[in-house]
Amino acid sequence: MKYSQDISISTARFANVAFSDGSLLHGFNQRIQKRQPIVAPNDIRRYFVIPKEAGELCLMSCLLGENRDVFFPKLSEELHLITFTDIAVKYLKNLGLNPYLCKTEEEARYFDFNKHPKQWPCLFVKSDTTGEKDYEEFFTDDELLDMNRFENLGVIKNEMKVHIQKLAYFSERISNMRKEVKWSKEELVELFNFMIPDFGHNETGKYLDGKM
Repeated sequence: MKYSQDISISTARFANVAFSDGSLLHGFNQRIQKRQPIVAPNDIRRYFVIPKEAGELCLMSCLLGENRDVFFPKLSEELHLITFTDIAVKYLKNLGLNPYLCKTEEEARYFDFNKHPKQWPCLFVKSDTTGEKDYEEFFTDDELLDMNRFENLGVIKNEMKVHIQKLAYFSERISNMRKEVKWSKEELVELFNFMIPDFGHNETGKYLDGKM
């Protein structure tokens, strides 16, 4: 936003991009190819968009956004917010497979594919992995919204609010890390928490890809 003093900048916030590298569905694809169990948290809900929708949202922001606007899709919590486990079931159904619900990692790991040719081992458990928040939101209560300009898009209107000294400190720290070619995740999280007090990163040391 600092550069919005000199040029017009507009951005976009959107949901999980289905099948993008590093996404949940991308991980499902890799597990299917390797004949590995599917693992998903049963207490996390997310919005999903396809790559075409994500691209269109960014394009709309570039073409129609005013300075400092943030575009986001108007998605209904009741209609569009879905659990990771529901996504997993829909994904398997699309492949002609039914989920076989396992109670333990051991049961999932030693699943007999020959005995259950039309089923796939699934382990659905409570989330204990890094960075996961319970639900997804596109805006906060203290942001100014324009919900009337577009039928399917909302716009966050931003004033010029940049803490120059904090930003300079952040940039200097990052620059020094790059020069020294040395940094840690803890340092980076600390910096982001300094810049964004409500960043809310939940570090557990565990990652969904690392399960089994």
